[in-house]
Amino acid sequence: MRIDVDPEAAHPTFYRFMTAVVVPRPIAWVSTRSADGVDNLAPHSFFTVSCVRPPILQFTSVGRKDSLRNVEATGEFVINLAPEPLFEQINATGTDFPSEVSEFDAVGLTREPATKVAPPRVAESPVAIECRLHSTVGLGDSTLVLGRVVHAVVNEDVLVDGHPALDLLAPLSRLGRNEWGDPPAVRRIDRIRYADWPDHYRAP
Repeated sequence: MRIDVDPEAAHPTFYRFMTAVVVPRPIAWVSTRSADGVDNLAPHSFFTVSCVRPPILQFTSVGRKDSLRNVEATGEFVINLAPEPLFEQINATGTDFPSEVSEFDAVGLTREPATKVAPPRVAESPVAIECRLHSTVGLGDSTLVLGRVVHAVVNEDVLVDGHPALDLLAPLSRLGRNEWGDPPAVRRIDRIRYADWPDHYRAP
């Protein structure tokens, strides 16, 4: 028996349903700098790749948060990987600190100078991707932020044969309610070429 869920239900009823079933969601740990020079850091769990050539990443700001205001003012941001060992600090940077308070200082994280943008990287994170604003798209109560990747760095100790290894990156994910996902188990399978497709899978 299925139960109907009304997308027009009063907020946050459908939001809670949606974020409980669209899982797991990777986390963009976004560092920005305000026009006044205050460094902000916040986790955003509506995050993905938008384009390969040129490389463009996107995250969504639900409401007008400091991350969005800073990106609009300066046109720059850094997406830091959110690793499992920093679970508590990542969660703490989601606190609604006043705009004049830097989460780097409040949570006790180390700034690392970026190479091509002004906002700092999180030194404790194994991956940082520097972006310049490509565009924004307003969608109801949210804003989609698209950033052109201009530089990226990765810790040598999370590479295996020159490639980032998931078990060493240990990325966290967001689930429903206040639930977080630990780094997942990994299964590997090769993509199937049509020329190699088994006969019993072929369409009649």
